Amino acid sequence: MEIKKVGVIGCGQMGGGIAQVCAQAGLDVKVTDATQVFLDKGMNNLKAGLSRLVEKGRMPKAQMDEILSHIHPTMNTTEFADRDLIIEAAIENLDLKKNIFADMDKICLPSTIFSTNTSSISVMDIAVATKRVDKVIGLHFFNPVPMMKLLEIVKTITVSEETVETCKKFGEKIGKQSIYAKDTPGFIVNYLMIPYVLEAITLYENGVATKEDIDASMTLGLNHPMGPLALADLIGLDTVMFIGNSVYEDTKNPRFVAPLLLRKMVAAGWLGRKTKKGFYTY
Repeated sequence: MEIKKVGVIGCGQMGGGIAQVCAQAGLDVKVTDATQVFLDKGMNNLKAGLSRLVEKGRMPKAQMDEILSHIHPTMNTTEFADRDLIIEAAIENLDLKKNIFADMDKICLPSTIFSTNTSSISVMDIAVATKRVDKVIGLHFFNPVPMMKLLEIVKTITVSEETVETCKKFGEKIGKQSIYAKDTPGFIVNYLMIPYVLEAITLYENGVATKEDIDASMTLGLNHPMGPLALADLIGLDTVMFIGNSVYEDTKNPRFVAPLLLRKMVAAGWLGRKTKKGFYTY
């Protein structure tokens, strides 16, 4: 099956980016969110991001208009009935994701593939809310979606090879390079990245070095594009802690235990770029 029509559930930072890259590839995209306010905000952010590219001369206005013509916001999820692929990009809450998948299972065609952009929740735990476990898969995009080339395809024990192959071709169509992971805690990227970020927070918490020097050690010493503390701010400190807690609950691996400083910052609402304050001020 070739993916031509995509439904994106969630129009936040990730969902909006996913809708954009699908539309840029010429796919027909319908996008929704929990409320009209969230949907309008997401669409406004998407349009603003494209407008900045036009202003900087990195995209002609005609291309921006073409992209937007492929994206159709709606609060009526029955309009998702004809989609070839559903991409869920809601907040990291298992019950919410299961409810979304159960609802879509009643609305969509039996041939529709369901995917989740979860960064840490078991895809199998979500898939069981449907009657199509062979067509449920993880499609983990990375932030910012239009810039990041990686697509982490997460395979459950029940997903069919046909579904995997279809999603691989979809990834190629939207300009992503796919890697494959089993449905295990943290998959590949977050299993490697979260302990790295947590160790950097511990170094800073213990006064070993300044935040600037910790980040410079990785950007200048290892040629990383961004240091671990700046990366935590970009991801969102609450998200970093959630992923770490989620993997720890499943594995009991102490490398995923959140440092006290991280827990206090999250409690204070210092979540990074999205709140204008984290390890740095924005």
